[in-house]
Amino acid sequence: MKKGESTGISRRNLIVMSGLSAGTTLLAWPPLFADQDGIMSTTDDTKGEYTMAQANATAVRPFRINVPEAELTELRRRINATRWPEQETVADQSQGMPLATIRELARYWATDYDWRKAEAKLNALPQFVTTIDGLNIHFIHVRSREKNALPLIITHGWPGSVLEQIKIIGPLTDPTAYGGKAEDAFDVVIPSMPGYGFSGKPTSTGWGVEHMARAWPELMKRLGYTRYVAQGGDWGAFVVDYMALQAPPGLLGIHTNMPGTVPADIDKALQRGEPAPSGLSVEERRAYDQLVFTFKHVAIYRLMAERPQTLYGLADSPVALAAYLMDHGDGDGQPAAALVAGMLRTSSSTGELTRDEILDNITLYWLTNTGVSASRLYWEYTGGFFNVKGVKIPAAVSVFPGEQYQAPRSWTERAYPKLIYYHQAEKGGHFAAWEQPTIFSEELRAAFKSLR
Repeated sequence: MKKGESTGISRRNLIVMSGLSAGTTLLAWPPLFADQDGIMSTTDDTKGEYTMAQANATAVRPFRINVPEAELTELRRRINATRWPEQETVADQSQGMPLATIRELARYWATDYDWRKAEAKLNALPQFVTTIDGLNIHFIHVRSREKNALPLIITHGWPGSVLEQIKIIGPLTDPTAYGGKAEDAFDVVIPSMPGYGFSGKPTSTGWGVEHMARAWPELMKRLGYTRYVAQGGDWGAFVVDYMALQAPPGLLGIHTNMPGTVPADIDKALQRGEPAPSGLSVEERRAYDQLVFTFKHVAIYRLMAERPQTLYGLADSPVALAAYLMDHGDGDGQPAAALVAGMLRTSSSTGELTRDEILDNITLYWLTNTGVSASRLYWEYTGGFFNVKGVKIPAAVSVFPGEQYQAPRSWTERAYPKLIYYHQAEKGGHFAAWEQPTIFSEELRAAFKSLR
């Protein structure tokens, strides 16, 4: 689909539907410093100073995080200086994030939360940065010890980051340690999307999902991979669909946990706010009703799609940023049920979402000042959301019960004519890798088995 064309429920049509349906220092070795524009330079005492302009533009450079303590002190100061509004006038969450919930999270964030633990988790992984089409792209790259490991690039979504996927790295790269087989191993590449995390922030338009779909094959090429698979959920699902449409050499197939499967006639009925068409199966009717529910809860997405630059509060107030990032929905409500449960969980032996993990992600957005730059992705996109994209290469689909809608097998088979795997998982939601890493890892092993 060309830029400017719209198929199915576009971001602007989605807005209509809602009415119808009722500077951190980043260190690498040699020391790598990034300013707010993502322009990087390096210094190496043994080689003298040089600038990125003098370096090989396609080079892959090591990357390490070391946030100055002053940044963390300032974060806590700003949290404690929050001017709070009055309490909501309802007993539920229909007006947004409840005051008591956010106040308690802020209290913990300012007094007990430790960013250094998240920083250590990331720094324990091999991280790198490379420049693609003039923009610095940060990524995690973990090679398996298994010689026949299948290369896999995974793309996160909003309001997420590479932190979504770090719990699945071990099970994917070292499957025998997690109940799998050696032949199930993957080499894992997890990039930060442009405008997110430690990647650069675009200074002009054009870095949407279509551009990422062209950039990721270039990244895999630089890493020496000539054959690989791709996975994505949320915005990552769009990226892998567009990768499939572009069909770069070496891409064997894709896996998505937020598939675009809605047939054109169903799509039109949803846009017009009509009742479910007759003749739908039980699964199809359920999916239709779930999509109607989803399009009733699009307020924050509407603002990002139309006016992302207005969101100055995301750059100025940690609490504003936290409330905004937490008020996304899933198939069980808004805020997402998995998020609500995670805020009450201080630990998990099975890898389920915890309070600290939620704050790790929010703090990453704050320290990189990416609340606004990440939001622009919604403005960039003009295509359909859950509609069929036209993928023709092998595709695998995992359907999670807490997703915004459960794609029926009937729709999925038509949307992905070379469907190699379809499975309805037992547990998990919109951010399945973050919420249920064991189940998600098992899904990927099964999904790509036939492409090895």
